Amino acid sequence: MMDWTDRHCRVFHRHLTRGALLYTEMLTTGAVIHGDRARLLGFDRSEHPVALQLGGSDPRALADAATIGEDFGYDEINLNVGCPSDRVKDGRFGACLMAEPRLVAECVAAMKCAVKVPVTVKCRIGIDDQDPQAALDELAHGVVAAGSDALIVHARKAWLNGLSPKQNRDIPPLDYDRVYRLKAALPTVPVVINGGIASLEEANAHLVHVDGVMLGRAAYQEPWRLLSVDPDIFGEAAPHAGMKDAFEAMVPYIERELASGTRLHAMTRHFVGAYHAVPGARAFRRHLAEHGVRPGAGIDVLRDAIALVEERAAAIAA
Repeated sequence: MMDWTDRHCRVFHRHLTRGALLYTEMLTTGAVIHGDRARLLGFDRSEHPVALQLGGSDPRALADAATIGEDFGYDEINLNVGCPSDRVKDGRFGACLMAEPRLVAECVAAMKCAVKVPVTVKCRIGIDDQDPQAALDELAHGVVAAGSDALIVHARKAWLNGLSPKQNRDIPPLDYDRVYRLKAALPTVPVVINGGIASLEEANAHLVHVDGVMLGRAAYQEPWRLLSVDPDIFGEAAPHAGMKDAFEAMVPYIERELASGTRLHAMTRHFVGAYHAVPGARAFRRHLAEHGVRPGAGIDVLRDAIALVEERAAAIAA
């Protein structure tokens, strides 16, 4: 989710669900330790609970980055051992670390010694020619022994040789049963399933077997689904009756960001999928695409786009 789930996206998603745990885009240890921390790590108080997702393979650097994240106020530190992008492989972090389970365990142990907040691991079921049964078990048992508080498992292999990062999101077959078996083998460890889950109905079906569900592309590309998370998953009322109410609640945040120099498009680019199967949804997207990118675009652009939508009811808009 690099370049997708930035702080503006997370504030938007938090207005759609109070209960879901939000994750940052993956940040490398080098960026966290040596980069512009205020820009990279700063987040709005409303985002809680929010987890910082790290990429790296040096235990000491990960411990330092985790400490920085905890000091910034993140509620969880997550080590990404699942991202298949080329730049991740070249930097010796992400999915390629599935081949080095002992090193991953050392990284988790170092992070656990450095912070008090939960430390979790996000991984694949294996990479390339690995046997998913053996590879996932070895990694999972190692990081749990090192202190990992939960495992988030993308239920497909990553093919680092021969497939692009985009192909790795779809071509390797999903194996949800493999994640279910891991949960059965680790009854006391929270196991969260990820990969190809496109609806809350599917999420509820998975929750019969595992402790949690992570939504990636479905949440980003179709954020209207998130308005149903609290009632359908947590048994609580949605934070807003519909998308228009959620946008209205975001206005103070957007105005503050505009005043500080943030361009409107930096925020509205995350709103493109906000409406589905309601009159005016296409006009909403077109208006933001045409006017939101213009220099000096203000809150009136968003208000005008919203006015094009006929939101029938929360049950439809959500």
